Amino acid sequence: LNAIQMRETTEENQQTNKRVFQDRQYQIDAAIVRIMKTRKQLNHNLLVSEIYTQLKFPFKPADLKKRIESLIEREYLARDKDNAQVYIYLP
Repeated sequence: LNAIQMRETTEENQQTNKRVFQDRQYQIDAAIVRIMKTRKQLNHNLLVSEIYTQLKFPFKPADLKKRIESLIEREYLARDKDNAQVYIYLP
């Protein structure tokens, strides 16, 4: 593995990291939708803790927030009208 990494240029390394990040975004989206589909309605903190238990790779909370916002924009999720910390799954 180290021999391969040494042959990889900086530009190739950046491209690889970008592709891995994109693949992980899809995995995060899928995990959020799976969790919300079963729970229907969930508090932000509970959702985040469930995502951490399901996903086996490290991710930043800011990335997670972007993915949740993206799912809200694409109408997979909605925020509760009374409590902004609660997400609702939209079938």
